[in-house]
Amino acid sequence: MNKYKINQPFQDDFNEFLLNIKEYFTQGGTSIHKARNELKIINYQKIDTVVKSFKVPNILRRIFYTFFRDTKAKKSYEYSLKIGDFTPQPIGYIEFYKSNLLFDSYFVATKFDYDFTIREPLLDDNFADKEKILKAFARFTLELHNNDIFHKDYSPGNILIKKENDNLIFKIVDINRMGFFKLDLDTRLKNFAKLWMSDKDLTIVAKEYAYLIKEDKNKCIQKALKFSQKHKNKINMKKRLKGVEVVD
Repeated sequence: MNKYKINQPFQDDFNEFLLNIKEYFTQGGTSIHKARNELKIINYQKIDTVVKSFKVPNILRRIFYTFFRDTKAKKSYEYSLKIGDFTPQPIGYIEFYKSNLLFDSYFVATKFDYDFTIREPLLDDNFADKEKILKAFARFTLELHNNDIFHKDYSPGNILIKKENDNLIFKIVDINRMGFFKLDLDTRLKNFAKLWMSDKDLTIVAKEYAYLIKEDKNKCIQKALKFSQKHKNKINMKKRLKGVEVVD
């Protein structure tokens, strides 16, 4: 048994692809990420797609996702439709069931041909146009926030950037954990914490964000730095407890 949905613009061409996604996924494509879940680029009908295969959950999670909560594949699809141009265009999702319980699931979107993620300029002080990118990133984040969008995993690898002439185009991915609500100032500035920015870089971003929302720049910078350090302390404490070397 399976459950699936296909985005209307792709219904005529992608029905067969989605229904047979397991075969397409195991037999071809280029893996671009493999950990708990796996991402592959698969070309179909001359369209490059990104297919995310979600790990088969254990029995408790299979029961949970079957009866009590939407799957990550379904949430990725529905959130993509909800936030529109902020993320690559969704094609569809499919869930497979065995013995009436969720077994595995897939989410499919068009491939966004990005040039780099926000991680690269954050790690390289000499990255070309770094300050311009950071200020553009502040503006992009403000667009998300002003549209009541809160990405709960707003981390470096989930923010894609494409250069197009003199413009920078941003997209967010890995969006199965999202919140949709009016954001106050503290929540807005907390959203930068998982980026693990240096104080110098975060100061540039927070200053630009403050300018755009007409808030006191020193207050915004201090708050952003406080939330960032609190997150770093929390993660580093977990690492120390596990005996892992930490990076401040």
